[in-house]
Amino acid sequence: MAEIDDFLEAVRRVGRGGTAIDPEVIGQLVGRRRENDPLEELTPREREVLELMAQGLSNRCICEKLFISPKTVETHVSAIFGKLGLMPTGDEHRRVLAVLAFLRQ
Repeated sequence: MAEIDDFLEAVRRVGRGGTAIDPEVIGQLVGRRRENDPLEELTPREREVLELMAQGLSNRCICEKLFISPKTVETHVSAIFGKLGLMPTGDEHRRVLAVLAFLRQ
């Protein structure tokens, strides 16, 4: 039943203009390692949050999946940005850049 719910949520997210990537694909990408990779600095929980971000989930959905508060998700996302060297600028979307760094890994 959970898989059906996940599938329906992914369809709704894509229908709203978002993205959906299979968690197994993300899992395989997470398992790959490179030397001098800033993603190595992430804690296991930060990697989990980034993995869910890469699946296209909002902070609210990440809260629900991980059973954590919105403030905790925001703290993890902020730490991810800092460890990846993604400082705020007016021209770039840090969430997208973090996911791209994750996918390039």
